[in-house]
Amino acid sequence: MGWFIVILISSLATTKAESQTCKLIGQTGFLEFSKEGDLLIGGIFSLAMNLSSSILNPRFLTYLQFMFTVEEINRNAQLLPGVSLGYQLYNGCGSENLIRAAIEAISQEGPACSARIQALLGHSSSGISKNINTLLSPLSIPQVSHLSTCACLSDKSLYPTFFRTVPSDRVQVLALVQLMKNFDWRWVGIIYSSTTYADKGTAEFVVEAMKEHICVEYRLVYSKASTETHEAIVKMLRESSSKVVLLFMSLSYTKSFLSKMAGYNISGKQWVGSEAWITQLDLASVERQNILQGAMGFALPEASIPGLGNFLLDLKPSDEPQSGTIKAFWEKFFDCSFSPSNTSTLCTGGEDMKAISNDYTDVTHFRAENNMYKAVYLVAYALHALLQCENGANPTTGKPCVIKSEIFVNDDGDSVGEYDLINWHMRDDGSVKLVNIGRYDASFSEYRKLKLKGDAKIVWGGNSTEVLRSVCKEPCPPGTRKAVNKNKPVCCFDCFECPEGTISNQTDSPDCLACPPEFWPNAKKDRCVPKPTEYLSYKEIMGALLTALSCVGVFLAFLTFLIFLTHKETPIVKANNSELSFLLLISLKLCFLCSLTFIGRPTEWSCMLRHAAFGITFVLCISCVLGKTVVVLMAFRATLPGKNMKLFGHVQQRLSVLALTVVQVLFCIIWLCTNPPFPATNLKYYKEKIILECALGSAIGFWGMLGYIGLLALLCFTLAFMARKLPDSFNEAKLITFSMLIFCAVWMAFIPAYVSSPGKFTVAVEIFAILASSFGLLVCIFVPKCYIIIFRPENNTRKHLMGKIPPRTL
Repeated sequence: MGWFIVILISSLATTKAESQTCKLIGQTGFLEFSKEGDLLIGGIFSLAMNLSSSILNPRFLTYLQFMFTVEEINRNAQLLPGVSLGYQLYNGCGSENLIRAAIEAISQEGPACSARIQALLGHSSSGISKNINTLLSPLSIPQVSHLSTCACLSDKSLYPTFFRTVPSDRVQVLALVQLMKNFDWRWVGIIYSSTTYADKGTAEFVVEAMKEHICVEYRLVYSKASTETHEAIVKMLRESSSKVVLLFMSLSYTKSFLSKMAGYNISGKQWVGSEAWITQLDLASVERQNILQGAMGFALPEASIPGLGNFLLDLKPSDEPQSGTIKAFWEKFFDCSFSPSNTSTLCTGGEDMKAISNDYTDVTHFRAENNMYKAVYLVAYALHALLQCENGANPTTGKPCVIKSEIFVNDDGDSVGEYDLINWHMRDDGSVKLVNIGRYDASFSEYRKLKLKGDAKIVWGGNSTEVLRSVCKEPCPPGTRKAVNKNKPVCCFDCFECPEGTISNQTDSPDCLACPPEFWPNAKKDRCVPKPTEYLSYKEIMGALLTALSCVGVFLAFLTFLIFLTHKETPIVKANNSELSFLLLISLKLCFLCSLTFIGRPTEWSCMLRHAAFGITFVLCISCVLGKTVVVLMAFRATLPGKNMKLFGHVQQRLSVLALTVVQVLFCIIWLCTNPPFPATNLKYYKEKIILECALGSAIGFWGMLGYIGLLALLCFTLAFMARKLPDSFNEAKLITFSMLIFCAVWMAFIPAYVSSPGKFTVAVEIFAILASSFGLLVCIFVPKCYIIIFRPENNTRKHLMGKIPPRTL
């Protein structure tokens, strides 16, 4: 409003120096209506009469609205007291005539009337308003438009004296973008006319739409005269994938476009209209129903202006006898003539306007008319404030004048943007009902500007029962990432599945996020779930099989123990050192049992127990075998019978077994007390699961324990190999040699298999090595003897035993 005051000061200064009442010198040229007054407001409008049409040109209301508002202001004692307001309204058709009308308005003949118009109202066309303001700005004459919406007119560096009471197209564009965003229409087409209004509006729409990730598939210009552009539009409408079409045109272009499109069966589209035509009821017809049914667009808010209806309906040609325009419309309304005619009745001028029904007589609500009403009041409030001040400042306080007005414009000369959201409900007869389904208010916060009415029934375009889906590419679902395709618009993106180990839990996620180490994506890759844990369990086949083999080994060792126990007095048991045999069988049972500690979920105690038990029981077992081997070797290497047996008798055998075992026990105690095995999670072998295993703690402790077992086994194998050809009736030395060969082979194969096996297979390899070596000892050493005891008892005699031994030469 500040700009408006400054500009009016300059315009008013000349007028105050002249006579307060300027008599009009004739009414010639483009002047259509006039009224004398102390201060004058000019108006330039286009009243193109189309008498062949039954529809009233709405521009006619602009003139009458202007006159009504001036009369209302003059009756207001509080506004411009003691000063009368006059007007000069000019009518021009075509841009050249309108420019001439503007020149006429600011350069009336006679020195007393020079530059006497304080402000000029009009025009409705943005292009013409630009040209008019170029003339007015050097003279500091304010221009107030009620319908010029081009955003370019907000540029005060180019149009410093331009103001308006209609929202800028930028507000309409932002409202349209918000509408598209609200219904998730991300892929749209645009058809527009080659005018300043449509050119600037669509260009601004494309820019703002891109900010909201709304893409334009095509942007085609429509020409009234060009057949090629029309055919190109029809082809595009049929072939395009976008379901939403923005028809951004002035009213005249829209009429031409719809007339040509009526002959084509264009369906399946949701049409969105610009403010210029969306409320024009005369566009509706049966032929256009497939296009206009469900059309949406923003319109100027409806308003009720008290008294205007009666003013319009009570108007008579005698009220403006100098106006040929009113007479021409009167003749059209009542199908009469003021001149005698054989084809029509004679107009009396007293016909009742209320008796007919058309757009003119529908005076319940106004849209564009309200903007003209506000434009006149805006000038009146500004003049009132300036007349109360001197040079724009209050003479009492010295402060700038404050205009108390309900009409606001910002520093760019634009009014606050408000729109009604209109939905076209077509009837079977081709008529239309305009339904207000929402409201857009630019003064609200971003997410509250557009508000749909909850109870409003919305009719959708394209004969659809629900909102049409218009996207170039459906949103990338969770589990994928969105990637821009450089060869396509940003809305035509690509969706790629998240790489292994990553997820996306949002729609259109630009990136995939890696799951934490303990988590892994689910099948849809839209969330991270805890990785399944894996360990050798009793419930799985491999665990159950190894458990069964362990139990079988325990049973066989126990069965062998019972056989030897029940036949302990037989020669074969006595000849094979029954004490070490029983101890070996017990240690074998412990070996089979210790394999069970490797199966199941690792715990702190099970990790320590499994390795310690394994190491100690196997040393006990090998110590017994080693004792038996030494007994055989010494028995048959002696030069005198019984001499060596005294050196390695039962006591020495027990002590040797105990001593060898104690070494391993001490070694295990040191290992468990310093750096024992512990349960750990292994994330290296598998990406999608966690291996629960027993970490060795000290690798030296583990391999040292195995090395000690291997050293004893190698020593036992060497001694047994040396005694393999000794004359033993039951081949004890050979059987021990073979068992130790199996034992060493198994554990030599164990080392590479253990190192290379992943996860639970590492444990399975270790269990298999324990079971294989234990079965090897049990089978090789005891099965032949059990076979003789059970199936060949005749061979289990001292005679047979001694008979196999040739006499020794002394």
